[in-house]
Amino acid sequence: MNIPCIKCKGRNPANCGRTFCPITAKAQSIVKVKENVKSDFYGSSPAPFVGRFGYPNINVGVLSPTQQREDAWMFDAPKFWADNNIQIMSIVDFRSSLVNSQFKANVKQQSKMLSISQEVGMASKPVDLEINLKDKPKFRVNSDSFMAPTGPNAQLKKAMITSNSKIDSKVDKVVSDTDLKSSLALDYLYKKGFDENFLSKLLSVGTLGIKNNRKLVPTRWSITATDDTLGKRLIKDVKDFSECNYLAYFGGYLGNYFLVLFVSDVWSYELFETYMPGAEFNVSDKVQYSTDHEFYAGRKQYAFETAGGYYASRLPVLEKLKQIKRQSSVLVLRFITGEYGIPLGVWVVREAMRKAMKSIPVEFASRELMLKYAKNVISKKFGFNLDILVKESKVLKQVKQQKKLFEYH
Repeated sequence: MNIPCIKCKGRNPANCGRTFCPITAKAQSIVKVKENVKSDFYGSSPAPFVGRFGYPNINVGVLSPTQQREDAWMFDAPKFWADNNIQIMSIVDFRSSLVNSQFKANVKQQSKMLSISQEVGMASKPVDLEINLKDKPKFRVNSDSFMAPTGPNAQLKKAMITSNSKIDSKVDKVVSDTDLKSSLALDYLYKKGFDENFLSKLLSVGTLGIKNNRKLVPTRWSITATDDTLGKRLIKDVKDFSECNYLAYFGGYLGNYFLVLFVSDVWSYELFETYMPGAEFNVSDKVQYSTDHEFYAGRKQYAFETAGGYYASRLPVLEKLKQIKRQSSVLVLRFITGEYGIPLGVWVVREAMRKAMKSIPVEFASRELMLKYAKNVISKKFGFNLDILVKESKVLKQVKQQKKLFEYH
């Protein structure tokens, strides 16, 4: 088998359509971390971690650099990274510096170490900790399509909080309310300005919901659950608005580009994830794509094809519709290029989509004119014939075939 990476050896990443080599990038991050990692240290933890393997008996822990740092919050700040256009290598450096100090826990049982993880998840600022590990951490960078990467991991022997945690009064209010459903708690805090990254941490460490229903939720599940919960509540609002005009938005971040088409009709939503040759997960030399959709009544099953990206990209669309007080049938076209060489988690999808939603839209008099524009943009930008996806679109097919009441006059 002819493997291009063996011939290239990281010398010319452009061969595979990337601006950097993901293999050497991970190796360089590990070397940087290895110099500072030890089995006992004082660190500032910006985030907890809840694993999923072995459920309901799973690994739980805290993510922390091996020093107490004033800027530790930057190690878990997706919104800040996107707002400041932080690039992949810097994010990998941030995340690979976080040691995952973990222990075994049952999702329904409380313990002293679990209470520390919960306090980390509830805190507005990183929590200072004294960490004692059973062994030196194993050197690796763990990347994932759902979660931001993490660095070395090791079994936790002992942990102690060494400073007062800063917990917002609004957070304390919903955590203390054991009669408040988790969906209502998430919605309340979201409307108070807490972002999805923080909310998913609260849900993950089992601090939300009816008292007897509270339990740990694996981090990757809590991320999608948060996006889905917030999205469903926004859909209820959006359905009360009148239909919008034909609008097209375009933007992106870290090799993830979105062309978003608002079609003048009632709420429905469809996502196409298109992987260009050289993109992460596409080992072929052909364009690959997956798709999921929902009509006005919503979905009854999980979006298995596009997974967490479906819910992460739907949320900014709904935020925009609520902002402009309109509803729409929405076709989202995501193009993943070779620039996106290391998976960083679905937060990239959410924030790249938000950048697209902040762009100045192009308005059209008809659906036909909008689709013509979309085909030209995608052809020039990616050399891809959009007719392939347009013909597959369930939302466009329904909009075209669905008769309106005024047509029966």
